[in-house]
Amino acid sequence: MSISTESKKTYINVEKSDVMKKELIFLGPPACGKGTQTAMLAEYLGLPHVDTGSLLRAEIKKETPNGKVAKSYIDKGNLVPVELVASIIKDRLSEDDCKDGYILDGYPRSVEQADMLDVINSDINGATKVDFKAIYFDLNQDILISRIVNRRSCPNCGEIYNIKFKPTKVEGICDKCGTALVQRKDDNEEIAKARFETYFHETAPLIDYYKNKGVLKTIDAEGSIEQVWERLLAVINE
Repeated sequence: MSISTESKKTYINVEKSDVMKKELIFLGPPACGKGTQTAMLAEYLGLPHVDTGSLLRAEIKKETPNGKVAKSYIDKGNLVPVELVASIIKDRLSEDDCKDGYILDGYPRSVEQADMLDVINSDINGATKVDFKAIYFDLNQDILISRIVNRRSCPNCGEIYNIKFKPTKVEGICDKCGTALVQRKDDNEEIAKARFETYFHETAPLIDYYKNKGVLKTIDAEGSIEQVWERLLAVINE
């Protein structure tokens, strides 16, 4: 989906009167659509899209000190310690391209990490005025499961499709690079339900955490990419 000229004009008008740093995080269960929307929003706002998973893999590939430690845990099948992840996040959010704000994807995943993010932001921002929003994508579980079992991905460029909601122009072929799509082994109903149970047990408490702070914004994530995008813009421009 391309970003419309009208959408860009809407933000430009808001931006003139809003000079605060924007810090945006996204909450929602697997397949709620937040990945697609965060990528679009990063382009729209001109802010870096900080994807925690990609960031961690990059640290490992570059063999940074943090990356080496993270790899030592991953190679043993263990979770990377929350303190180490927080250190990697802080280093990234301290970079110059984040001075006007960021869109953080995949972090925090727990109340403990949310507390850590508060400390990170406080250390980085100092007296800088900040517009912080936690945006929750609300979607029925049956729809989420349908999205997962119909999801297909490109093994070459990583683009994600859905045979029902976001099909390719040529069946089974990536629109971007022409590679044959694949279905991940864990994109089945049984594993999807287990992932939701984990999400609602570990991550859903963040909804109340940010609601109590008065920064939670909820959007209806059902519908087309364009419909959800317009709802997201309304929340961002509040």
